[in-house]
Amino acid sequence: MPLNIRQDACALDFLALGAVVHRLDPGVLPFRKARSFEVHVSGGEYNVAANLASCFGLNTGVATAMVDNGIGELVQAQIREMGVRPFFKHFKHDGVRGPNIATVYSDRGHGARAPVVFYNRANEAGALLKPGDFNWSEIFAGGVRWFHSGGIFASLSETTSQVILEGMQAAKAAGAIRSFDLNYRAKLWATLGGSAKGQEVFRRIASEVDVLIGNEEDLQMSLGIEGPKVDAHDKSKLDTQVFFAMIEKVRQEFPNIQAVATTLREVHSTNRHDWGAVLWLDGKSYVSPTMHLDVIDRIGGGDGFASGLIYGLINGRPPEEALRLGWAHGALLTTFPGDVSMARLHEVEALAKGGTARVQR
Repeated sequence: MPLNIRQDACALDFLALGAVVHRLDPGVLPFRKARSFEVHVSGGEYNVAANLASCFGLNTGVATAMVDNGIGELVQAQIREMGVRPFFKHFKHDGVRGPNIATVYSDRGHGARAPVVFYNRANEAGALLKPGDFNWSEIFAGGVRWFHSGGIFASLSETTSQVILEGMQAAKAAGAIRSFDLNYRAKLWATLGGSAKGQEVFRRIASEVDVLIGNEEDLQMSLGIEGPKVDAHDKSKLDTQVFFAMIEKVRQEFPNIQAVATTLREVHSTNRHDWGAVLWLDGKSYVSPTMHLDVIDRIGGGDGFASGLIYGLINGRPPEEALRLGWAHGALLTTFPGDVSMARLHEVEALAKGGTARVQR
């Protein structure tokens, strides 16, 4: 059964639900030696909305928690700058302990030195979100084509997964396509009951969605789907057979799922990756070319892929073209600092068609 994307007039092409964070980025320096940072506004779910608005020109929104302090104002300004319509649940900061906009610390690494990511999500406003905090009937009243959330938000507290389920059910009633990025983060689930709790939550959410985004490791860790370990059979992580072999198992357990997609990445060093992507849609499998990437900042590349793919599908492009748009946009995103896109649509389309890095004069 093909994806039935609304073709009538809709106020929003895409709506994301998740927590926004501010990421401190010291560039190639490790944090112990850093003296200054760039500040990026990010969020696994928000990034997709930001990319779709800024690069692809869609009408997008984000439902998220917002804190009424200076960091919150910084975050709100960047959300406006990206052209994303906000639906905020506001929290008042007490001036001392929060609630807070979470901080993500992530250096870029270089060469043989891998990037390092750690968090301060203490008393995070996003983790306080609970069912009833958003007026879904009002948000969906003008029409929404696509609703999206992800595993990072699901892992923040006992109540955030409940908000996702509430949103998914409202999206279904409103006729929106529902997607979920598995985004399994062991560090986050360790504080909520470990992998068993994570699988319980993810399997409940997966039963409510149309589109899953996640690689073979995500499918195993998040959903408990059995599959081969890439390292165990000594094959490249670009081996598409590993991914497609698991799809039938996913479909057997979750017959509601109509599409599954993921990036494929072989990391040779922090700045040298081989990059591909795959899509299973309506019973057919699609594979992108493989690209050799020179990476500046890998954070957000997967969200960049999801953005391009979703744009292509919403825009009515053939599946293989939608996959290539995701593959190309994710690749371009790794050439910019920060978590969200600085690309233009014509650049993405040129690369998707086989463009080169020759000087444009």
